[in-house]
Amino acid sequence: MRIIFFGSPDDAVQLLGSLITAGHEIAAVYTQPDRRVGRGRTKQATAVKIFSEQSGLEIFTPVNLRDDEVELTRISNIAADVFVVVAYGRILPTKILGIPPFGVINVHPSLLPLYRGPSPVAAAILDGQSHTGVSLMLLDEGMDTGPILAQSLPINLSGRERRSELQARLFRESGSLLLDVLTKLQSGTITPVIQDNAAASVTQLLHRSDGEIKWTTSAVYIERMVRAYDIWPGTFTTWHGKNVKILHSQLIEGVATNPGEVAFRNGHLSVSTGDGLLEIIQLQLEGRQAVMASDFVRGYPEINGVILGN
Repeated sequence: MRIIFFGSPDDAVQLLGSLITAGHEIAAVYTQPDRRVGRGRTKQATAVKIFSEQSGLEIFTPVNLRDDEVELTRISNIAADVFVVVAYGRILPTKILGIPPFGVINVHPSLLPLYRGPSPVAAAILDGQSHTGVSLMLLDEGMDTGPILAQSLPINLSGRERRSELQARLFRESGSLLLDVLTKLQSGTITPVIQDNAAASVTQLLHRSDGEIKWTTSAVYIERMVRAYDIWPGTFTTWHGKNVKILHSQLIEGVATNPGEVAFRNGHLSVSTGDGLLEIIQLQLEGRQAVMASDFVRGYPEINGVILGN
């Protein structure tokens, strides 16, 4: 099929590559514009743009598709059969959804109608779900409300998954589903299934403030935060007016004292919470490199006994 691909991060690259390998024609690729990153504010292209350049594909990086009539005309004139959207990072305007004859396919990393919206993987980890999966649907005007074309079988979770790892796994799982859906769309042998709105849940866009730890919550929840927010916004607390990122943690047995109180005993750095103890495995003080907890304590022994987050 003749396809326009919309995607941006690493997770989308493998799916784009699988479409090429399967013999589909990628008529154009739309991805996010280059962004300035790091202390040097160097411009960096998306992973999809880099891969597309290496593959000789035609690439477009508009800032906004909503009111860009030139871009809308270009998309229409490309005359693609179907559009495929994989973590593009922008909501496609209604005018675009009606262009391809076979519709716009979106790859969503949850078992819809659960976890609609922009943060499905983080939400599944935060909720302590025992399983999740991936859905392929036709985009409509709602937020992930379109009819479902295919879903993976439930993928069991161990309770130790980090968002970056689980998200990559889910998009990998969608590769064979996507190729099968395209074959069935072309042959007319697929029937989209309307979602049950009564069973839906919706996630929200994550903000930096979401990553700030409230030590009065439980150790179980904070440990989930560390895993759920490892891409963005990160999980952090404060000490002496500086941010401290908590990069890796685990639950530890013991009696909690004051929420936020640090203890270093027998080589373990732990923090009391509103319910239980959390062991800090790796952390990063603002302006410093990430280190293991034992190395951090050697450099900052005065952290023992302080209350974080004050």
